[in-house]
Amino acid sequence: MLIHEDLTLVEIAAIVSDALTTAGITAVLSGGSVVTIYSENEYQSDDLDFISPADSKRLTETMAKLGFSKQGRHFEHPNTYYLVEFPPSPLMIGEQYVDYRECTVQKVGELELHILTPTLCVMDRLAGFYHWSDRQNLDQAVMVAKRHPIDLDKVKAWSKKEGKIEKYQEFIDSLESSS
Repeated sequence: MLIHEDLTLVEIAAIVSDALTTAGITAVLSGGSVVTIYSENEYQSDDLDFISPADSKRLTETMAKLGFSKQGRHFEHPNTYYLVEFPPSPLMIGEQYVDYRECTVQKVGELELHILTPTLCVMDRLAGFYHWSDRQNLDQAVMVAKRHPIDLDKVKAWSKKEGKIEKYQEFIDSLESSS
């Protein structure tokens, strides 16, 4: 599929994810773009963060085949304003390593998008809230949790391990007051 200016964030993400998978590269979409997808565009991100253990050369070659060029830390394409980045591997949420197999695959047309689950997305956003007191991350976690089933037991157990059970309760309170 050719990349053009009318494609949505999820369509661009699926094109990139599918190309990486076809090239034998493991990569999972994380960060704010996952919130955009799971919040049904209530939150808007303009960059796609894929976490991958692949080396930079393989990533650059695959991205070039899609028409992206490397500009500093990110990849740009002339037909879209969405940027693609590959933050350092391994896939972590807070202090916890995440096995790529814990993530999910969404079908976007004929393409496959490897992406954090809604529960992992909430944890990822809460990590920003817990460790940097970023209220926007709390709001994003609530946006996702309002729309998708979340394993709150898993989130609570992880929050305890992070030493942030008080902030977990703040998340629960925010979620309940938003309903």
